[in-house]
Amino acid sequence: DRVIAGPEKKSRRISPKEKEITAHHEAGHALVGRMLPNIEPLRKVTIIPRGMTGGHTRFLEEDRQMYTRSRCNDVIATLLGGHAAEKLIFNETTTGASDDIKRATEFARKMVTDFGMSDKLGPRTFGNKQEMVFLGREIAEQKDYGDKVADTIDEEVNKIIRNAHRAAKRVLTENKQILKHIAEELIAKETLEGDELEALFGESAAADVPEATATPAPTPATAKTKTKPVSRKTRVSPRLLPKQAPAST
Repeated sequence: DRVIAGPEKKSRRISPKEKEITAHHEAGHALVGRMLPNIEPLRKVTIIPRGMTGGHTRFLEEDRQMYTRSRCNDVIATLLGGHAAEKLIFNETTTGASDDIKRATEFARKMVTDFGMSDKLGPRTFGNKQEMVFLGREIAEQKDYGDKVADTIDEEVNKIIRNAHRAAKRVLTENKQILKHIAEELIAKETLEGDELEALFGESAAADVPEATATPAPTPATAKTKTKPVSRKTRVSPRLLPKQAPAST
């Protein structure tokens, strides 16, 4: 964590309101990543400031050589989960989501220009990228397409971002109480490990399952009453099945 996000800054004082916003922001990342099928399991969520960030959310890392298009979309949705959570809970957004938005936009552009994941533009790359060794290994890009294609690239990037943000918003809206529960725990503890987060999801899932109601025993009056049998077919109520958690890869 220290290498990736920088040293902890526990001495940095933040207002209760900023702490509340940060908690919901990080809870948004965690919840979206947990519910989407192509994101690794949660490892840790913290609202303790590190470097220039107010907090961060970590997922278990897998040694991957390739990403599917579906996984790319889920990654972007998870990046935008913090921004979507701020808007959902506070009807306001903050500058804290700026790095997430930048990374999401860069990844969406790579999907279009490097990975051939645009239906409209097809499986080809755009921009001739060359490594300029004499400029400190800076990457220079030579434009090999016209203005019309450039506009289409922007449209495709925007479409990916909009769809991912819509997916994040849907997950958070459908699980708003879980979002608030995670945020409350973060405000109280500041850091939640993977097993603690899974326990929170388990508690929320259990709370959503309706309790079975026993059939009341017949009263003496109704027990003695004879009823005429009817030829109508008996309706069988469906059994309640447990909710299935989304798969993680």
